Amino acid sequence: MSAEKSAEPVSEEALADERDADAKALASTLRLRIIRLVKDTPLTNQQMADALGVPPATLLHHVRLLVERGFLESLPVRRGARGSRERPYLSTGKSWRSPSAPGTTRTMVQTFLDEFALAGGEAAMMTRLGVRLTPEHRDELRRRLNSLFQEYADRDDDVDGEPLSLFFAMHADVSRARAEASSRGAGSQLPP
Repeated sequence: MSAEKSAEPVSEEALADERDADAKALASTLRLRIIRLVKDTPLTNQQMADALGVPPATLLHHVRLLVERGFLESLPVRRGARGSRERPYLSTGKSWRSPSAPGTTRTMVQTFLDEFALAGGEAAMMTRLGVRLTPEHRDELRRRLNSLFQEYADRDDDVDGEPLSLFFAMHADVSRARAEASSRGAGSQLPP
């Protein structure tokens, strides 16, 4: 019989600490942009710094944290244009699978706004829709959208395809709810 080591069970506290560390790593618009930048093209620290308009030393701190948390993979060292050694990095896809954590919503929205501003916005496909759904229908919509997003996340990228970015948010329509409550004389029951 071989003397195999059995994996020790991981405590709930240790799992929570890991989730918190991942959430902190994703709590930066710059780090979210780094992950997206190297989604399918390995880039060096200098190449990422140039693309993002950030000093290389500043960027390296963020890259190292993303590698440490498993969001980026450090690829083998290669020779650069002038013979220097350089290390490229590539996204692992972990950020797509990471659960949301408190505080990440604002970071994701700001990252979207930063990237959208760079794209110019005029060529964007946009939809804004107000709906009224029961909890069951809301959950159905979430499941269907998650399924569609997961389908595209799982498929191989089109080699000759155009790089595109998707952002989706569904939230309570607080203004409509306040207006309805106010028209019924219940305006004081909603938060300011």
